[in-house]
Amino acid sequence: MTQISIAALVAAARSGRLISFPTDTVPALAVRPDQAPKIFAAKQRQADKPLILMAAHPRAIWPFVQGNDQERECWQQMADQYWPGALTLVLPASSRVPAVMNPKNPKSIGVRVPNFALAQMILQQTGPLATTSINRSGQAVLTVLEDINRQFPQVLTPLGSQWQLPPSATALLPSTVVEWTGQSWQVLRQGAIHL
Repeated sequence: MTQISIAALVAAARSGRLISFPTDTVPALAVRPDQAPKIFAAKQRQADKPLILMAAHPRAIWPFVQGNDQERECWQQMADQYWPGALTLVLPASSRVPAVMNPKNPKSIGVRVPNFALAQMILQQTGPLATTSINRSGQAVLTVLEDINRQFPQVLTPLGSQWQLPPSATALLPSTVVEWTGQSWQVLRQGAIHL
C-alpha cells in the first residue's frame, strides 16, 4: 500500500524513502537531499537537471546557501515578499548541499517555501527535502493520486482523504524560477508568480 498516514509518510521521508505530496503549484516528488539519485531513477530522468530544495520556512533554507551580508539581505527581502509561495530562488549553494542536487552546477541550488498547509506540515517534520514535479521525464505532471500510485508504486503518498490539491494547483503552473546573478535577479522560468 503506497497511501499512508502523515506520521508514517514523515517517518518514511526521514529514512530516505521517496514520497509525494501536494504543494501550492504541482504535486512534489521528494526525498532527503542525500538520497536525490532516487528521484532521477524514479522519473527516468537524466541526472543533469537540477532539483529544488523545499522547506517549511526560510530559516530552514538559509544554512544551505552562502553569500555575504548584503546578498543575504536581498535574498531575505525576496523571501519576505514572496514566501511562502510559488517562487524558487536559485542561490549559491553551501557545502551542505549534495552535488547531485544540481549536477551541472553544484555551486548553486534552487530553494523554495511552498504556500500550502499540508506541504508545510510535512516539511516542518522532515526538514528540507530535494523535490521536483511528480511525472516521468518529458510527460505531463500527475495530479490524481491513483495515477501517481499506479505510475510510481515505490513512492509513498498521503491517504486519499488527505490528498487535496489547492485551487492554485489546478492551473498546473510550476513555480517561477529566478537566479541571483551576484547583484540582481534573472528570471529563468516564468511560472505561477509573474515578475
